Amino acid sequence: MTTPDRTPPVPSLRAEDVTLAYERRVVVDHLTLPVPEGSFTVVVGPNACGKSTLLRGLARLLQPRSGAVLLDGRAVHSLPTKEVARRIGLLPQSAVAPDGITVADLVSRGRYPHQGLLRQWSPADEAAVTAAMAATDVTGLAERPVDELSGGQRQRVWLAMVLAQQTPVLLLDEPTTFLDISHQYEVLDLCADLHEQGRTLVAVLHDLNQAARYATHLVVMKDGEVVAQGEPGQVVTSQLVEDVFGLPCRVVPDPECGTPMVVPARRATRVTPT
Repeated sequence: MTTPDRTPPVPSLRAEDVTLAYERRVVVDHLTLPVPEGSFTVVVGPNACGKSTLLRGLARLLQPRSGAVLLDGRAVHSLPTKEVARRIGLLPQSAVAPDGITVADLVSRGRYPHQGLLRQWSPADEAAVTAAMAATDVTGLAERPVDELSGGQRQRVWLAMVLAQQTPVLLLDEPTTFLDISHQYEVLDLCADLHEQGRTLVAVLHDLNQAARYATHLVVMKDGEVVAQGEPGQVVTSQLVEDVFGLPCRVVPDPECGTPMVVPARRATRVTPT
C-alpha cells in the first residue's frame, strides 16, 4: 500500500478526568489520558472494558458526563463540527453506508469537511481521494456499490474515506475487523507509515501481539480504567496478561522484530480440574 500526502501539524489530544456513560450505565469513570503527540497509540483490554467508549469520547461522538476531552487545550465539544472533522478522523467499529452508494462516492465524502460556500470540489480533493483509494487498495472497486462488497472490502473502503479527510489525528476502532490476516498486516503497515509521516494515531485492537508490534505507546484498560501504559516492551508482561485478560502465558521476544509476543500456556495448564 502507498500512503497519502503529509498533513498539517499535529494537535494535542487529551481526556481530562472524563466520565463516559450510556444513560445510567457508567463505562469510563474519571479517566485521564494524554495521547502522546505524533504517537501510534494502541488501546487494548478485555471485551466491554471501555476501549471503544473511550474512542467515542475522544472523537466527540459521546459527550462526557463530567470532565472534558481537550483538543489543543480547548474542549472538543465547544468546537465547530467541521473544524473537528478537519483535525480528527474516525473509523468507527460499525459504519453503515447509504443504500446504493458507490465506493468512489463514499470515499469522496471524506472531503466534505474541507468544502464550503467559497470552496467546492477541487483538484486537491480529487488527488486526496485518489491517494486514499490507492493506499487502501480499493481503486479497482471505485464503481462498485458498497453494499455488494465483502466485509473486508467494506472495511478498507471506510478506511479510505477516513484517509481522504487528511486529518493530522486518526482514531481507528478495530481497523482490522473482517480482514484476512494478509490485509490485517497491510492495514497496520499503512498505519505505521502514516505515523512515520507525522500523524497521531489512536487505535483499538484485540490482538495483543499486533498491538505490541505496531504501537509506540500502549494503553491497557480494564473495567473502565487505565491499568498500564507506556512502551510495549515495558508494559506487556506475563503477569499483566494474566491479571487483565485471565490468560496464563509466557512473553517472549517476537523473532521478527523483538517486540513482546504473548504465547498462551498449554491447555492442560490453563484448565482447572473439576
